[in-house]
Amino acid sequence: MWSYITPKWCNYINSNCFFSCHNVCPHSYIPAWIPPSCIYNPQLNQAIPAETPARQNAIDEELAKMVARDFQPFSIVEDVGFRSYSHALNPMYVVPSRKTLSQKIIPGLYDAARASLQERVKRASAVCLTTDCWTSCATTSFMFVTCHFIENYSMVSSLLDCFEFSDRHTSENLAEELLRVAREWGVEHKVVCCVTDNAANITRAIQLLKWTHHPCLAHTINLFVRNALRAMKPTVDKVKAIVEFFHRSTAATQKLKSTQRQVSMVELKLKQECVTRWNSTFHMIQRMLESKDAVIATLSVINAPVVPLSQEEWEALQEACSVLEPFNQVTVEINAERYVTASKMLILCRGLQRVTAEHQSRVTTESVKELVNSLCSSMDKKFHRMEYNTILSETTILDPRFKKVAFNDNRAVDEALQRITTAALRYGQSSHLQGGHGGEEAAAARELEEPQASAVWRFFEERASGDTATRNPTADAILEVRSYLEEPLFQRSADPLSWWETRTLIYPHLSHVMERRLCIVATSVPSERIFSKTGQIITERRNRISPAKLRHLVFLNANL
Repeated sequence: MWSYITPKWCNYINSNCFFSCHNVCPHSYIPAWIPPSCIYNPQLNQAIPAETPARQNAIDEELAKMVARDFQPFSIVEDVGFRSYSHALNPMYVVPSRKTLSQKIIPGLYDAARASLQERVKRASAVCLTTDCWTSCATTSFMFVTCHFIENYSMVSSLLDCFEFSDRHTSENLAEELLRVAREWGVEHKVVCCVTDNAANITRAIQLLKWTHHPCLAHTINLFVRNALRAMKPTVDKVKAIVEFFHRSTAATQKLKSTQRQVSMVELKLKQECVTRWNSTFHMIQRMLESKDAVIATLSVINAPVVPLSQEEWEALQEACSVLEPFNQVTVEINAERYVTASKMLILCRGLQRVTAEHQSRVTTESVKELVNSLCSSMDKKFHRMEYNTILSETTILDPRFKKVAFNDNRAVDEALQRITTAALRYGQSSHLQGGHGGEEAAAARELEEPQASAVWRFFEERASGDTATRNPTADAILEVRSYLEEPLFQRSADPLSWWETRTLIYPHLSHVMERRLCIVATSVPSERIFSKTGQIITERRNRISPAKLRHLVFLNANL
């Protein structure tokens, strides 16, 4: 008889039943003497004080954080097991409804987190943005914008916005949305660089905004490595066929595991390739080589309908792995978000060129020789005159681990140092002008603070103030740069921002320039990570979630 009434959860202690909007639950009876501020325990026939509003709100907030961080569905609050678990932890806590969680608690937490992040971004002197677009399984397009800045000499990476982008992906539309987000967060005039992939539309959009654009290094490497791997396509296709066969056949997979155990190998599952990621091909080949003996034995025993690899092809795969391993290491290193990465790009790219060139005289198989030649040719084009790139050269010099050591061309060093000195001078002149105002007031204040000592120290103070007044901002900037370069290199594994934290009083002008350069990231991977997480929220079973709710969840997941 209760089916026609909209049900809701029974809030009586130890209860997981539904009850109607009437005051009487069909499964329990509440005595009239139970006050509204208490929860009735029918087993003990007594009233238990409910949680205070402050405590209830605090637990609600932690529940919302769990849902956002762990990609839990809103319906978790309706699950019998979750409610029983919550009751076991805290019998006085009333689990909110699904509607309350999604329409009140999550939006409230989003508003608070957004306001807090806005204050932090507002204090940043310079920011670097990354952006990318993604289409969900529900064919809804989204745009992501991440922000990177230095706060208290630590690298901060945060998500500014994740929103539905249904317009055509033209340069003008992309530029309009980027500018809107930048204005909402007050960073329109703080953007020192915007890092994206090499797509023509987003590159043109950043040019329209007159921001400095830098292509994502990971995307650049992905493009020319995938192109070079075409030289090994027949061999790679054979590997893919073998891997797909084992993934389709449970009998073959079990036999492979059995064979691995017999030869005392670790049970390793073969990895499949992702078409858009070159390093997935590398990991597929690497895992095939690690399981070589077991794969050969299994294929021969079960008479698999796949073409086996020849000895020469196995050797080619081994050489290809040796060639591609440095590219994988670089890709992993530059994808960090919490550490300075752009300053490494010159060294890492030069290192890749040298290591790959060494392989030209070492490899023996023809396909791998073609692979190496293609890589060398592509890097010569892509990395040509990198030392003259304004962003890379200045960022590298301002990293105390590298300074001038990363350069081969002295002219590039001189030009970068000239730009850094000019930037330090501009900051010095502005601070000098600001410091010049109110000098008389400051002197009067000092006299009031030290009335007795002022007469004794008057002669020294007059000479000291005269020396300060005659200081040359240009000379200060030049001396700071010169002194900085004369300091020994910082250890390579250390955080360069920790070095600057201890030298900020010694190099005040350079520290300001440093904040505008070391905040730049090497890749747009932070944006790609966001839509990878978004893909865990929008699934085939959860493809009707609204863009507004998705925006809240993704923002909280990235910034909590």
